Amino acid sequence: MPLLELRGINTHYGAVHILKDVDLAIFPGELVCLLGGNASGKSTTLKTLLGMVTPTTGDVVLDGEIVTHHSTSYRVERGVTMVPENRRLFKRLSVKENLELGAYLRTDRDGIANDLERVFEMFPRVKERLNQKSGTLSGGEQQMVAVGRALMSDPRVLLMDEPSMGLAPALVQTNFELIQQIHEEGVAIFIVEQNANMALSIADRGWVLQTGKVVLDDSAEALLANPELRASYLGESGSV
Repeated sequence: MPLLELRGINTHYGAVHILKDVDLAIFPGELVCLLGGNASGKSTTLKTLLGMVTPTTGDVVLDGEIVTHHSTSYRVERGVTMVPENRRLFKRLSVKENLELGAYLRTDRDGIANDLERVFEMFPRVKERLNQKSGTLSGGEQQMVAVGRALMSDPRVLLMDEPSMGLAPALVQTNFELIQQIHEEGVAIFIVEQNANMALSIADRGWVLQTGKVVLDDSAEALLANPELRASYLGESGSV
């Protein structure tokens, strides 16, 4: 059974029809990506999954339960969390305080402590910067804190919005290696990403969204080899 689904989703902003009959399914433990150009509906898809946007029609289903009209906090408590675009850290708070906010809905103190140690093992630099204000960190360090904060919620599925955005080219590869490591630990991951080649290189499956419609849906390997995708989306730069 899928862990998280969109079933026949239509979403409007006023009179503008953003998502059009979108069906997506994320299964436990898999890494999938959503590709598409600007204004294709990628961010609205993420916001719909997380409960920040309520669709006009269709259902959001979490572990078999229809949660279309449930709050974001309800979904976070049940294992859905997001690393937002541009990290969105609380820059005046310390690294430690940002991490603690990731666990604000949890009451299992031992589990929180164990997950904090897990974050430190994954990101030693985060531990070194623990009492530093997060706004003074480099872009790469802020990304580590943002991912660490999301992991502190003990997610079953991690939504990631443009994880390579704003990172130096040398850090993009490292960032995707860390995403793959989290995936290998059993967390399902759903990535919205401009860097199509990089995202598909680590994903199991992928979708391509165009003007609010899913126009391609296949394994990552098949999408990388798809001449339509290569001609229309990858181009010479390899970016969607």
